[in-house]
Amino acid sequence: MPIRLDRVHRAAPVILGSVTLAGVAVLVVGDFFPAFSNRTHDAMAAFSLALIAVAYLIYQAVRRPAHLEWVKAILLAAAFLCWSANQVWPQPHQAIVLNDVAIALFVLDVFLVMMGWPPSAPDESFAETSSEADDTAPVRKAG
Repeated sequence: MPIRLDRVHRAAPVILGSVTLAGVAVLVVGDFFPAFSNRTHDAMAAFSLALIAVAYLIYQAVRRPAHLEWVKAILLAAAFLCWSANQVWPQPHQAIVLNDVAIALFVLDVFLVMMGWPPSAPDESFAETSSEADDTAPVRKAG
């Protein structure tokens, strides 16, 4: 049965997500100002990536998914954290390794989504709906 989160339980991840969006706005606006240093830009990028990973894990903790969904959530958060570390890591070779790990984890995550793993019910807190009705609808062929 899908879980509908109440406002109190959604507050922490929504607040963190909102702070993350504000950080992303600063990051993008900073792209238009040459005075916005590369170091500040990289720090804001890392902050945004790390904070959304934390917000997502808190969201999952509140949602209490099945164990396999937790594994997938941790995989996605790890990808964001590696990408975050890549933004500010001082040694270029290690930064490249972190970037490659992030890419591998993101690709694995999308692949698992395409494979339908883990199987889960739609999440009403994100206004998801079941596609079962769509699966039974007749398919029209272009003629």
